[in-house]
Amino acid sequence: MNRFIRFIRKPIIPGIIFMLSFNHVSCGQSKTDRLDKLLGMYAENKLFNGSVLVAEKGKVIYSKGFGEANMEKKIPNQANTKFRIGSVTKQFTAMLIVQLAAENKLDLQKPISSYLPDYPKKTGDLITIHHLLTHTSGVPNFTDFPLFQEAQGKTYKPEELVRLFSDSALEFKPGSTFSYSNSGYIVLGCLVEKITGKPYEQVLQEKILTPLKMNNTGYDHNQDLKDRASGYDRRGGSFYPSAYVDMSVPFSAGALYSTVEDLFTWDQALYTEKLLPKKYRDLLFNNYISDGDDSYYGYGWFIEESPIGNSGAEIGTVDHSGSINGFNALITRIPSDHSSVILLNNTGGAPLDPMTVAILGILYDKPYDFPKKSIAIALQDVLAKSGIPGAKKSYEEVKNSKDYYLNEAEMNQAGYVFLQSAKAEEAAFLFKINVDEYPHSFNVYDSYGEALMVLGKKEEALENYMKSVQLNPGSASGIKVLNEAGINTDTLVKKVSIDQLKVLEGEYLESGRGWKIKFDIVNGDLVGNDRGYRYKLIPVGDNKFINPDDGASLVFDSRDKNAITLVLFGALFKKVN
Repeated sequence: MNRFIRFIRKPIIPGIIFMLSFNHVSCGQSKTDRLDKLLGMYAENKLFNGSVLVAEKGKVIYSKGFGEANMEKKIPNQANTKFRIGSVTKQFTAMLIVQLAAENKLDLQKPISSYLPDYPKKTGDLITIHHLLTHTSGVPNFTDFPLFQEAQGKTYKPEELVRLFSDSALEFKPGSTFSYSNSGYIVLGCLVEKITGKPYEQVLQEKILTPLKMNNTGYDHNQDLKDRASGYDRRGGSFYPSAYVDMSVPFSAGALYSTVEDLFTWDQALYTEKLLPKKYRDLLFNNYISDGDDSYYGYGWFIEESPIGNSGAEIGTVDHSGSINGFNALITRIPSDHSSVILLNNTGGAPLDPMTVAILGILYDKPYDFPKKSIAIALQDVLAKSGIPGAKKSYEEVKNSKDYYLNEAEMNQAGYVFLQSAKAEEAAFLFKINVDEYPHSFNVYDSYGEALMVLGKKEEALENYMKSVQLNPGSASGIKVLNEAGINTDTLVKKVSIDQLKVLEGEYLESGRGWKIKFDIVNGDLVGNDRGYRYKLIPVGDNKFINPDDGASLVFDSRDKNAITLVLFGALFKKVN
C-alpha cells in the first residue's frame, strides 16, 4: 500500500538510522570540513537532497546545496534555491498576528467570534486567538480528515477552507491540552485578512518580507519561479515527482517558499526590534504549553532542549519543522549565542532532526553520528543489476551490519518501484523481507499480498490480506480483495468490550522522560493522542494493541486497576488519571 506525505508536522517515529562516529571530534579538521563530510555522506546515501546553512554566533560558516533542484533538467541545488517550507510558514503567521496585537487591532485573549462573525458561535465563543496560536483550541486537524487527499487538488478561498472543519465538534476543552492543528493556523490567516481588509499574502509582504528584504520568500501559487526546486518522493533509491497540491489548501499553515539565506535573515531579525518591540517579540517564545515530550510550544515555535551530537549534553533551541508533498524543512535557532541550523530538502522525508543533532555536535565540538546506508536502496540497486540471487547474498551480508539500517517504509517504496515496472518477483522479494522484519505492521502484509496476487499465488496472497485486515480493520484495500474472494472480514477482527476499554482510557506517563500519552474512546475504539499525533489502536488480544501507522505494539497490564501500566517501544508508562 502506498502512502503520501502531508504538510502537517508529525512526531518522528523512533528508528535507528545512524552509526557512531568513532573518531569523535576530528582533530585538525575545521568545522567547515567536518560539516562538508557529514552532509556529503547524507547526500551520497540519498538521505538528503537540498540546501543547508549553518551559522555560528550570528555568522554564516557553511552554506551549500546538495543534489538537484530539478532532476529532469539536471539543475543543482544551491544556497539561493527556493523550497516550499510547509509548516515553517506558521511562525510567519504567528508574527503577523502578534504584530496586529501590538498595533491594538486585536486582543490575543478574546474569542475568535469577536472578529469572525461567520464562525459558528458554539465553538467560536470558546476559542481565543491564543488558543489557535498554541495549538490548544481543540479544533480538529482537517489534514487528518478522509476528504483531505481529494481536497489537495482543489482551489479554495480561505473562508471555504474554514468551512471544511468549523462545524466539527471540538476534540477537547480549549486551553486544556496541546494537539497540533493546521486548522487553527488556517483560521489565523483568515483573522489577518479580516482585520486588515487585505489578502494574507499582501500583509505578509508589507509587514515582514519587504522590511527584511526577503526577496526570495513568498506565497507559493504553483507558479514558475526562478531558481525554484521541484518536489520529489523517494521510493527506495529512485525519485519521482511528488503529488500535486494546490497551494491555496495549506494557506497560512504551510504555503510559503523560501531559501536558507532568507530564513537566516529572518532568524537574525528575531533578535532585533525590526518587526516587533521586545515586549511583544518575547510573546512568540514563551513556554505556553507542553507538547508532552519535554518541549513546549510558543507562538509558531517549539521551545526545547536539543541534543548536542551524541555527547549527552543539550542546549536550548527554538525550532520548527515543515513537510509538504515532496519537501521537508527544519529551522533550528540557538538563542544563547545566536547560532542556527537551516535545512531545506526537496525529496520529502529527509531525516532533518538527526542531521541537526549531528551538526550541533560539530558546532560545539562534541562527538556526533554519521548516517548509515539504507538496505532498501542497496538492495534496489543490486536487484536491478544482479537479480534476486545477488540481492539475497547482499542482504545476508548487510542485514546485521552496523553500517546499514533497515526501514519499513523505504523497503515498501522500493518494492513498489519493481511492482509498477512489471517485476513482481523482485517486488515480492523485498515485501517478504518487510513481512519477516515487521510482523506487526498491517501495511507489509497488504503490499506482499498485492505482489503475490500479480504472481498468481492467490491462496498465499489472501492469507497475507487476512493478516493485514486483522491488524488494521480499516484497511480498505485488504477488505475489498477479501470480500471479492468471498471471505467475511467481520470474523477477522478481535473485539474488546467498552467496559474493558474504559478501564484503559486515560493519561499515561513515562517517568524517565516525562513522555505522556492520552487514550480516549472514540466511536467504540481506543484512540491514542501522542503530542497531537492521533491514532486508532487495533486489538490483537490479551490487552495487546497495534498502532497500524507504524506497527508499534502497545501492551497494557490492568490486573491491578489502581496501577495500570503500558509498555510501548520498551518504555514503561503508568496510568496517572
